[in-house]
Amino acid sequence: MRATWALKGTQALVPITGRNAKRVLFGAIDLRSARRVVLIRHRAGQADAQAFLRALRRRYRRAGWLWLLTDRASAHTAPQTLALATRLRIRFVWLPRQAPELSPMDHLWRELKRLVAANRQAASIEVLAADAADWVLRLTPQQARRKAGMASKRFWLRKLLQNFWRPT
Repeated sequence: MRATWALKGTQALVPITGRNAKRVLFGAIDLRSARRVVLIRHRAGQADAQAFLRALRRRYRRAGWLWLLTDRASAHTAPQTLALATRLRIRFVWLPRQAPELSPMDHLWRELKRLVAANRQAASIEVLAADAADWVLRLTPQQARRKAGMASKRFWLRKLLQNFWRPT
């Protein structure tokens, strides 16, 4: 919950049970095409990160090596995850610690939370997770680039995209 209201001078009551349902969305955005891959999981553990790597490789079956910009979450740095990434021809590009502003996907997640999830009641956690994934996947490439910060003149990977990946 991001906001609530109460009568002036009274304390707002926010019930918290500690047993809230949870779903985790793993996602990636292609810096060239702005195509997105999203996977919904129950947890954010090592097995879940590995399932996302497999989903990513399925989506980019014919590609050579994939370069995945990611944080240093323990699920990403686990030896088994690193070994699987190598087998799948996925290389990690590690973001600095505590720097979500450098991740285009983190910008998309922030917009998603603001527009889809914050202060809204869903019929179930499954419905909310599906709505969230649909929102990310339904964005046009232009919308995705803009919301992910990739359209900005100050996007930190802009020169890499212009100089390294020439249009084919």
